[in-house]
Amino acid sequence: MPAITVDDVLVLPRLPELDPADTAYRPVHRLTTAQHGFEGEGFPVRRAFAGVPLPELDPLVHMDHMGEVEMAPGEPMGTPWHPHRGFETVTYLIDGAVEHQDSNGGGGHLIDGDTQWMTAGSGILHIEQPPEHLVMSGGVLHGVQLWVNLPRAEKMSPPRYQDIRGKHTGLLTTPDGGALIRVIAGDIAGHTGPGVTHTPITVAHLTVEPGAQVDLPWDPAYNALAYTLAGHGTVGAEAHPIREGRLAVFGTGDALRLTADRRQESRSPKLELFVLGGLPIREPVFQYGPFVMNTREEVQQAFEDYQAGRLGVIPAQHLPHSS
Repeated sequence: MPAITVDDVLVLPRLPELDPADTAYRPVHRLTTAQHGFEGEGFPVRRAFAGVPLPELDPLVHMDHMGEVEMAPGEPMGTPWHPHRGFETVTYLIDGAVEHQDSNGGGGHLIDGDTQWMTAGSGILHIEQPPEHLVMSGGVLHGVQLWVNLPRAEKMSPPRYQDIRGKHTGLLTTPDGGALIRVIAGDIAGHTGPGVTHTPITVAHLTVEPGAQVDLPWDPAYNALAYTLAGHGTVGAEAHPIREGRLAVFGTGDALRLTADRRQESRSPKLELFVLGGLPIREPVFQYGPFVMNTREEVQQAFEDYQAGRLGVIPAQHLPHSS
């Protein structure tokens, strides 16, 4: 699993050692299993938040785990041009390559460990496709796409695009060097990630060595979730078992306990976790398709604006050639 890594984690900053007597480890409130689905032109995904009520996710809305999939030549696929309004999409690419373009002039080429952060705000059109060389050769694609809600006051903010290179990700480890922690956005024990967020959130990718334990400080005002990208382990001081495709929703407290099993499968030699959460917005949410608003009427207006071309125009170079 490439992502971004280092040869020696012991050179990295380290988490503080937590005193169990002064630490409120968050209990596991809910464990769910992602549901299989398809996205865009037929790419297989796992719906990571399936079965979790929106109030427990707030300010997060939706997350797809893409892959890990080994594709033959001609198989890589993406999404056609489509609209968004009212939220942010965060695409974190662990392995492979993806090209993105939007109607606001944003765009880029994502490879191992890169993050694309698109604020749809008042409205935008975008497209995500594998580069031509990946379509021709085939290869591995593995990543996560997260939808982050915007508060009512910022839903119609101007669209914004952030192209975050993997090398800019905040890196740290545990006191014993048993895990690599990549901070993509937010703050963990004073170590920040490069993502600039409208809605306060923390997003991190953890690689935990077999048998290692991570006691992760977590803002008590934020909710907290941990999704298993690969491997086996346990979550919470109660040691609930987790495996690939399982999501843990935590209760209240100021730290998370995450532990890798001593024995892992050969195809997944370490525990890989996507840990995330944020400050709840606590506003009504009405989501339909690619729009996340507060009311049904606002979603209906978004459809009308899209049909009228008010959410953007596909750049001319991507329009079909006339005969």
